[in-house]
Amino acid sequence: MLPVTRRLLAMLAATVLLGACASGPGAPGTLTVPRASEVAPGVYMLQGASGEVDVGNLGRIGNAGFVVGETGVVAIDTGTSHRHGMLLLAAIKAVTDKPVRLALVTHTRQEFLFGATAYREQGIEVAMHRKTAGLMKARCETCLKRLTATLGAEEMRGSAVVVPDRLFDQGHTLHDIGRPLRVMYFGHSSGPGDIAVLDEQSGVLFAGGLLDERRIPDVQDAELRGWQQALVQLSELPLTAVVPGHGPLARPAVVGAVAAYLRQLESRLIELATAGAALSEVPDATVLPAFRSWDQYDSIHRRNASIVFVRVEREQMLKQQ
Repeated sequence: MLPVTRRLLAMLAATVLLGACASGPGAPGTLTVPRASEVAPGVYMLQGASGEVDVGNLGRIGNAGFVVGETGVVAIDTGTSHRHGMLLLAAIKAVTDKPVRLALVTHTRQEFLFGATAYREQGIEVAMHRKTAGLMKARCETCLKRLTATLGAEEMRGSAVVVPDRLFDQGHTLHDIGRPLRVMYFGHSSGPGDIAVLDEQSGVLFAGGLLDERRIPDVQDAELRGWQQALVQLSELPLTAVVPGHGPLARPAVVGAVAAYLRQLESRLIELATAGAALSEVPDATVLPAFRSWDQYDSIHRRNASIVFVRVEREQMLKQQ
């Protein structure tokens, strides 16, 4: 672990100057350091904005967090851009002088990945599941180009697809900071390499892509049956709180809420496929009233409906052969 660089100190100083003129945490160009919320002793959450990526929120829609142990800190997810990653590091620095030993990426979504360059710049190792790294390598250069087109070259300056320092294939326990953290991998679930991180001392779960709070989960990379099985295992844990991938801090009941959404989504699309519905009819026909108030119901939910419908139709055709 290297000492804090002059660049990070300069960015902290810039925060004082720019914070007063920023209209809020998502104001374009703001360098305001996000405030870390302590959700349990030594366990912190950095909440992202609502909505989808746009210039108003600077793409900073994913949650991040960190756990402080006796000998250091593990950071969980790294933010949308190099600039965002620097600000997350500054937020950690505002809480503790202990060194960040590791940055752990939970899954392959742009709002969790591209800040890793800032951690690397500080000499902090970046770790992720091997399948997450493979998916990132396959498609995230394209993601980065699109994100730069949306947010602008200045906002994304210094951002890049990193090669992780540590890869793993199975769940395991981290002992980097004198406080055990359980890295949980369930196989292909919400994504091929998606993990959750449990601080067993407090019972707080960092859920990554497995759980969002009152936000429609994205099924693009999911295997629904594997996801449901993973949620069953999560429901059996003695959780006290959940830091979701998106949305505010959640109670353990979020596990059941996300499971209910996935069940109802698949059930409705099986009904539509069996009735011979056309794909063009599916988004409007997949009405799930219990989840209408969730963030991104009018966008991600409609996309989910089309994705799952195509998969259901394919399964039904294979059974008929």
